[in-house]
Amino acid sequence: MRSRGQTWQETRDLISEEIAHGRLAPDTRLPAEPELCRLYNTRRHSLRRALAALQAEGKLRVEHGRGTFVERAPLVNYVIGPRTRFRENLLSQGLAASGQGLAETRMPADIRVARALGLAVGAPVFAICRRGFANDLPISLGWSYHDAERFPDMLEKRKAGVSVTEVYRAHGIGDYRRLRTTIYTRSANEHEASLLMLRPGQSVLVVQKVDVDPEGRPIGFSEGAWAGDRVQFTFDSAQSEPLATERNDDV
Repeated sequence: MRSRGQTWQETRDLISEEIAHGRLAPDTRLPAEPELCRLYNTRRHSLRRALAALQAEGKLRVEHGRGTFVERAPLVNYVIGPRTRFRENLLSQGLAASGQGLAETRMPADIRVARALGLAVGAPVFAICRRGFANDLPISLGWSYHDAERFPDMLEKRKAGVSVTEVYRAHGIGDYRRLRTTIYTRSANEHEASLLMLRPGQSVLVVQKVDVDPEGRPIGFSEGAWAGDRVQFTFDSAQSEPLATERNDDV
């Protein structure tokens, strides 16, 4: 008896998973129907229903005369101002913001980190690596650095899901602002490409920033790689009011 193959829902979910994990990259043209039926072990009718559902979800687009393509991810417009917050940036665009802690350590500050934080070379700092998501799609991967003596509970609090803003507040810093931002482009390394679901060699935007307290003292330095095809940056020097405090899972 001939196998009926995957249902249209199962086929839809398989293709959706391929897109979510970057195995089907944006703008990739899907193979012809017979090849797709073979790849996903499904009948033509089920395949067509699955593709139509994915098109309705905005994951595929049909270009008449050319074929079916993986849709580009929505571009995040990340606004950089005196008081930039990850979650507020995404929520203002109707996007869900989340973060994932990948690594943390206590280390002596090298000359670059020490200079950014106004510390002596070799002073103890906490280094935390996190990945940021917009609608469950990774958009950033980076390290942040803080003075271990000024914020001795930073690692413990961050592991517990407490936001950086809340840690600052617990140490008497009710507000802070961005002092300096540096952005440049380069090719993603293998590690970054894997975690950001990029093709090897695809461009990333590297963002370095220094935050300061109301007295102008540096309190945080970070450097992150952002997926270049998913994010654009807008600089807003007029932003004057503090943005809403991040919730516990903020980056």
